[in-house]
Amino acid sequence: MGRRLAASGASRRRAILRALGFGTAALAFAGAVAWCYHRVDRFLATDERFVLAGPDGPHGPGVQIEGIRYAPRSDILQVFAADFGKSVYLAPLAERRRQLLAVDWVKDAAVERRWPRELRVRLVERQPVAFVRVPSRQATQVVLIDAEGVFLRLPARARFELPVLTGLLPQQSLPMRRVRVECALRVLKEVGPDLAARISELDVSDPDNVLITCTTQDQALALKVGAENFRARLENFFAHYAEIRRRLPQAAVFDLRLEDRIIAEEP
Repeated sequence: MGRRLAASGASRRRAILRALGFGTAALAFAGAVAWCYHRVDRFLATDERFVLAGPDGPHGPGVQIEGIRYAPRSDILQVFAADFGKSVYLAPLAERRRQLLAVDWVKDAAVERRWPRELRVRLVERQPVAFVRVPSRQATQVVLIDAEGVFLRLPARARFELPVLTGLLPQQSLPMRRVRVECALRVLKEVGPDLAARISELDVSDPDNVLITCTTQDQALALKVGAENFRARLENFFAHYAEIRRRLPQAAVFDLRLEDRIIAEEP
């Protein structure tokens, strides 16, 4: 019995020693990994071979931009101003992407490292769908707008063949502007390119009562077309316009919302 107890105690001691050995080895391995990580991290953060050059770097700019056409290049580069002269390893890519999304014309962006010393920026720009007349204290300002209701600055030396909208303001919420832009695009799609070519402006202040401005001969006409049957109402008006002009030469505002009649409003 005493011999069995002694053997059992020795086995327990050997098991404890093995466990302590494994624990010590694990701690040593973890320490080695941490030491290696620290050395690699320091190397990537401080080695001159990974330094991001600025826009005027001797080997060219360190930030390569793809997909840019109208977005201000200077605004894009400004996003990375704090990264120039530092290792590309230290650049916070997620934060830089978030900042890029706030730049005018930028709809989406991706940022990735290109070792040893570059960042690549791939942009998706917004697509304008209309001009917008925005009233201001000094004078009416003309900007662009996309299908989501985002205002876009007019780029220099760019030409767009787009409709003109009113009734869209900076103080309106983005969803409110989006609804109004969608309304205008729906009108233009329904009337077709032949009638759309006669429209000089759409007022979408009230999406339930769209106001269309058309220029016919030497006169600008304001046409209230409501919220439906846009093509039928315009076709009916232009089919009878010669007679209307003969009888009411001074009339310039017409209500087309009643299907059986055209109402000329007092000038």
